[in-house]
Amino acid sequence: MAIDYLDKAISVVPTERQIAYMDTEFNGIINFGMNTFTGRKNGTGFEEPDLFNPTAFDAEQWAKVAKRSGIRGLILNCKHHEGFCLWPTEQTDYSVKSSCWRDGEGDVVREVSEACRKYDLKFGVSLSPLDYHEPTFGTGKAYDIFFKNLLRELLTNYGELFCVSLDGAVDNRKDAKTQAYDWEGYFKLIRELQPDAAITNCGPDFRWCGNNSGVCRISEWSVVPSAYKAFDIDSDKKVSVSSGKVNFTQTDIGSRRKIKRCDSFTWYPAEVSFPLRDSWFYVNGEVLSIKPLSKIEKIYNGSVGGNASMLIGIAPQPDGLIGEKDVETLVTFGAVLSIHFEDNLALESTMQGNRKLDDLHSPTRALPDKDGFWHSGDNPEGAELILDMGDDYDVDRVVFSENIRTGQQIEKFALYVEKEGKWKKVETGTVIGRKRIIEMGISVRTRRIKLVILKARKFATIKDFSVY
Repeated sequence: MAIDYLDKAISVVPTERQIAYMDTEFNGIINFGMNTFTGRKNGTGFEEPDLFNPTAFDAEQWAKVAKRSGIRGLILNCKHHEGFCLWPTEQTDYSVKSSCWRDGEGDVVREVSEACRKYDLKFGVSLSPLDYHEPTFGTGKAYDIFFKNLLRELLTNYGELFCVSLDGAVDNRKDAKTQAYDWEGYFKLIRELQPDAAITNCGPDFRWCGNNSGVCRISEWSVVPSAYKAFDIDSDKKVSVSSGKVNFTQTDIGSRRKIKRCDSFTWYPAEVSFPLRDSWFYVNGEVLSIKPLSKIEKIYNGSVGGNASMLIGIAPQPDGLIGEKDVETLVTFGAVLSIHFEDNLALESTMQGNRKLDDLHSPTRALPDKDGFWHSGDNPEGAELILDMGDDYDVDRVVFSENIRTGQQIEKFALYVEKEGKWKKVETGTVIGRKRIIEMGISVRTRRIKLVILKARKFATIKDFSVY
């Protein structure tokens, strides 16, 4: 008997590497380099190294701002398309060692990595394979050797990395060179030297959500057709797909309707990325473009609270410091997060339900201070969880999490609050996944909150049911 497409989809689960990256939830990427000093979005590759001279550079300021912002992992863009390296690489002279900054003895990567560890932040690196400066770019194997040597330095000289982000940029200039990147070789090197690091953006662990505006899908599935992952390094399974057949901007890539004709699936969660300003790198005069708190909070709720990860781009000034207005916005957002998610009313609550797999997966296991998780059994539709806080409280947000180690199963749910002895529906949603944040809009005073599973692929799980 042939295995049904849904049976295949429900059996797909994340790696521990993917779980660890999703658990960081909110990360930042620092874009700082030659473009910072020229004001260009993309350099030419022939800017003089002495242009790079951040006279007030302070990696600890970056780390402290990130920490206060609620960021858990900080990624440094170590080489952008123009090819200038922020560490004294042995592969090219086009790096900080040829600049006047610190008499050629500086190492931005070293200082940022040390600052992250001092302030308890995870550290990651970003590297663009596109290189306008390197003469071997476009020659094939010779460039791949050069790029892998750059990677090897970053992977071995700066401690443990939680993430390696690879840009998939191509040269679109009139005199463009063509280089077929050795993605397979790049991925294998990262797995060899940093096996716990998630490979993101262009990589096998996390996918680009399809835009740089911070917009997440209404239903963001982590289980998607294998065609979305061009190379699965962990299983050595290659999937040959033409670029025209995979559209990362589609509004639906994981529902039953979209996957019913597929026979192979992968766990490939989304990362939602956006710059704090209009541009990824610092451009003088763009201070008015800094996104307002309301916009950042909306992106956070839609991404972290919509089964995705959030990555915000931070652009330090040419002096090497994050600007005053940028700092104010980031730190204030961190304070807003702390206020919104500080007092979890579910911690002193009780939980009841009408379904359970067994006593080890009872409704009580869905409480945030309990080990394990609630499991509905194989009859999930109509399953209920009822949280009783013991008294009336003003509720602003409800947060759910599936136990993603057993896959992503829930397709539709409804949320109710009890008002004057009657249940009032406040939300109907689709996927839950790693985390789903439900905003009430206006605080609702209630004692009891009910989650009803309306549709699931085989069973339903809830690992965390929190109320704020």
